[in-house]
This record gives sequence, structure tokens and C-alpha cells, in this order.
Amino acid sequence: MPKIEIYSGPHCPYCVRAKGLLDRKRAEYTEYDISKNEETFVKMLQRTGGRKSIPQIFIDDQLIGGCDDLHALDRDGKLDLLLGKEK
Repeated sequence: MPKIEIYSGPHCPYCVRAKGLLDRKRAEYTEYDISKNEETFVKMLQRTGGRKSIPQIFIDDQLIGGCDDLHALDRDGKLDLLLGKEK
């Protein structure tokens, strides 16, 4: 199973959509709430090259991007490959 990390925040509909897709795929992920800790926000900025929008999603330390990027991977049939699942 790949290592999936999501930087998110409260009341973020895009975060909810991204996590919902991963939940439907039965993918386990670690969520970091950037609103609870400034160090977490700073780490996200470092890892994303300064992107401030949420969610920011990583699969096996590779930046996937945000919710739309994750859904685009799924539409293109590439998400299952990243998640180690066959389509």
C-alpha cells in the first residue's frame, strides 16, 4: 500500500471531496490539519514549493496536487495504478 498524505483544513469542501474519493478507493492516508499547527503549514509550503491551497496530496512522497488533480488522475485511470490497484 502506498504512503498517502493529505494536508487539509477544517470546513474545506475540496478536502472532503478528495478524502471521499480515497475512502471510496479504500486507500489509507495520513491527514495533516494545517490550521492546528503552524509548523505543519510551513512543512506543507516547503514540500509543495510554496503552494498554499488545500488540499495538497502526496502519494509516496510525490506531489499529486489538489482535489481536481486527484480526480483527474482517477478519470484518466492513473489513480488506481498509484494506489497499487488494478482497474
